Amino acid sequence: MRTVTLTELFEHPITKKYVKRSGLAHAIATAQHAFKLSEKYKVNPDLATKAAFLHDIGHYTWYKRNGDWDFQSYQENDIHAIKGAERAHKLLIRLGEEPSSAKQIALAILLHTDSYLPEGNLQLDPLQKVVALADAADEEPNGNHHYRDISFDLARKKLQLLDQLVEEALKKNQLQRTV
Repeated sequence: MRTVTLTELFEHPITKKYVKRSGLAHAIATAQHAFKLSEKYKVNPDLATKAAFLHDIGHYTWYKRNGDWDFQSYQENDIHAIKGAERAHKLLIRLGEEPSSAKQIALAILLHTDSYLPEGNLQLDPLQKVVALADAADEEPNGNHHYRDISFDLARKKLQLLDQLVEEALKKNQLQRTV
């Protein structure tokens, strides 16, 4: 049973502020990719879409003094996954998400990129892998995926549709387990 929907997440002022800052269109596209990947990797689509939607909620915008985007500084110094994991966890708990689900989502956000970690191979669980792959599927050169525009009305409609797809997938999975 879902306790928090994507639409409810979207409507929260914290989400609107920080997800808009990091790219609302990118967040939605990543959640859509995660939904598709969740079946392939046998991951709960509710957790996958929430983690993907919130994966960049910790972004800070890196600008030069002249106001231009400083992609190089971002790549060298950004730790948005750390801040995002904490911010998403707090938001999910506040909205009533099951604590164990909120933790899984936060960990997937924390590990969706290894850009802030020392060299090495991360061993991702299936949910974490889905979120990382979904993010990569929507990336554009120089971080341009963070700057695509979408209206709040269209964003809400896309998330409502994705909520319906998640509900259907969860019901289908539950039926398959009872057969």
